[in-house]
Amino acid sequence: MQKLKTPFHNQLLHWFAFLPLLLLFGCGDPIKEQALQQIPITEQRVAQLGEALTDGQIRNANLIHQYADKVADAKPHLQSLINEFRKDASIDGPLYLSLLDRVNTAKNKPQMFASSQALYDELLNIYQAADPVLYSDALSDPLNVLADMSDGLLPRVNALSKAQSQQANKAQDFGVGEQLIGNPSYGHWQTGSNGMSFWAWYGMYSMMGDLFGRRTYYSNWGRHRNYSYYNDYGRTRYSSPSQLKKQTTLETRTKKSFANRGKKFTSPYSKNRAGSSSLSGKSKTAQSSAQRFRSNNVKKSSYASKSNYGKSSSFRNSKTNTSRGFRRGK
Repeated sequence: MQKLKTPFHNQLLHWFAFLPLLLLFGCGDPIKEQALQQIPITEQRVAQLGEALTDGQIRNANLIHQYADKVADAKPHLQSLINEFRKDASIDGPLYLSLLDRVNTAKNKPQMFASSQALYDELLNIYQAADPVLYSDALSDPLNVLADMSDGLLPRVNALSKAQSQQANKAQDFGVGEQLIGNPSYGHWQTGSNGMSFWAWYGMYSMMGDLFGRRTYYSNWGRHRNYSYYNDYGRTRYSSPSQLKKQTTLETRTKKSFANRGKKFTSPYSKNRAGSSSLSGKSKTAQSSAQRFRSNNVKKSSYASKSNYGKSSSFRNSKTNTSRGFRRGK
């Protein structure tokens, strides 16, 4: 006969769940206490986001389904790739799975963080990333890849047309799918034998390069990239500390390589590219917080310095602008 779990038993299980944190950071650390309290709150927020996705409550996730159907009808030979983008509208999408992985890392592998402050910052970043309105904005990137795959049949959402944003940014055309270049949920920067780093897609997303584009080199993309939500608004929230650290390392190495040749390489993230349209007020407020963090950044540990922006949660209660749906930005 199965024994009923008493309240004391549940409390004991809860205590053991956070024992690694207690052992790692010791007692008497107020930030550690905040981190311990934030773990179940962040877990719940991510779980609620998953329920909202499943229940069809995320606007751009619903549009992904609609766009996928239309592109599949027009281009049935792209069905396999289209099905990958359908996952973005569900809990099986790479963006959502990344949030789950980060929560589990924070909870079960606290030793990966240099301090309790770094851990707490990451938990707040995840909490913010799981906001349904912000998450919907983040899905505008894969949604607009589907729009571009339609060859003009479907309009971009939350973004200007490709031609408009290219002109505004004096950007190069890196092919269909360029909104996802640099986003670690879809690929990674890989260094070739010649020492140059190029974008390598994950799994089925490799079809993007095979069908629509050519090899994209970091040195070229970094100087001439176009707008994307991830790179211009969501990078801090939708990347783990280790992913942000890799981006910084690559940027530093590229700057050094350019300097050795008497040239200058400017960070791909030094300024926002033009191209956003009808984003929520939450995304705009969150971006302002990120910019303030970057300008006031004080070097700490590699983890703390990359996730410290998460301490600003002022946008949680900000008003949200209603974004326009099938709005053509041409």
